[in-house]
Amino acid sequence: MSSTTPSREQLVDELTATVATWPGIEVAPHRFEGSEFTLGPREVGHVHRFGILDINYPRRLRDTLIDEGRTGEHHVVPDSGWTTFRIRTGADLEPARWLLRLSYLYHVATLRRRPELAGVVGDVDVEGELDAMSPSPRVRESFDRVLD
Repeated sequence: MSSTTPSREQLVDELTATVATWPGIEVAPHRFEGSEFTLGPREVGHVHRFGILDINYPRRLRDTLIDEGRTGEHHVVPDSGWTTFRIRTGADLEPARWLLRLSYLYHVATLRRRPELAGVVGDVDVEGELDAMSPSPRVRESFDRVLD
């Protein structure tokens, strides 16, 4: 590997640094050399130093993302809401960020429905960000019931 090609650990560090800047996100250690991203009481996802990104979605959204080839079944618990995305090269960073941001926006939308937690999420424009992300109609549909 040339010195200009980032290692998986460097890619994971870059992703972690990006997610840490999102409003309300807390970053904490996670098992197996990981970093966990939480928003209030919710885990948005976690990433392991060796390049595995795990995200739990509502089952219908998870199934859609897998059907569309954006992520895969979880490597340990495939029959769950969890997904696994592998970060191998710099080209994987944007799709990884997209998947995490989708999870983040879903949690922002659901936490806003609970008055005691609404302050955790700040002024994130969920609908505007979703539009900018250009999700498929099936992915967008998963948000319809939490955005009304």
